[in-house]
Amino acid sequence: MNRNIKILVIEDEGAIRNLISTALQTNGYKYEVASNGSSALSLLSTHQYDMVFVDLGLPDIDGVEIIRKYRTFSTTPIIVISARSNDDDKINALDEGADDYLTKPFNVEELLARVRSTLRRTQYLDNKQTEEEHIFTNGLLKIDYISQSVFVADEEIHLMPIEYNLLCLLAKNVGKVLTHQYILDKVWVNAIESDLSSLRVYLTSLRKKIEKKSHEKYIQTHIGVGYKMVRVTSTEEE
Repeated sequence: MNRNIKILVIEDEGAIRNLISTALQTNGYKYEVASNGSSALSLLSTHQYDMVFVDLGLPDIDGVEIIRKYRTFSTTPIIVISARSNDDDKINALDEGADDYLTKPFNVEELLARVRSTLRRTQYLDNKQTEEEHIFTNGLLKIDYISQSVFVADEEIHLMPIEYNLLCLLAKNVGKVLTHQYILDKVWVNAIESDLSSLRVYLTSLRKKIEKKSHEKYIQTHIGVGYKMVRVTSTEEE
């Protein structure tokens, strides 16, 4: 049941890291571990996770800084695990984008309950968004998800299947930077490293098709990281 859920555990204390890892493995969750902030940021920028546990007291980078940086390109749920019990520390972590806060020492059953409740909430929000949003509009760009049609300035444009899937992925995450690896994982099947060059080719082609008629820049390149669709305010062609 949980085999497709992947969790990153960012924790420098070996005993706590092993405790969490064992609990996740026993309950069928996939997981990866990072013992410091640098390795954690590397994993976060190149892999997609369904949830992240982060300790605030890491040896090299404060956990709050990791949360702050991760939130610039991902909305993946974050649960803080920390010995810091001060309310100010909790509030600061939550304000920076954490979804929940678990104070050490903690009960394994409580940790697993937090995982389940967070995943349920995320799934509910994803399902609700899918049900309610059949049409996406951004400036002169419109996507009809039901008919799988794309229009620019009320004129339909024809996209290849991969181009359409790329556009939908960016549109459903408008304003967020999606890493190369995240896009490859979502759009390609069994993505390999060489597919990165294909991604660049398809993005270039997609850009030309949607920006030729609108003269608006919808897709931003974040060199070395990935791509982002920006919100365009114009509603009619000049």
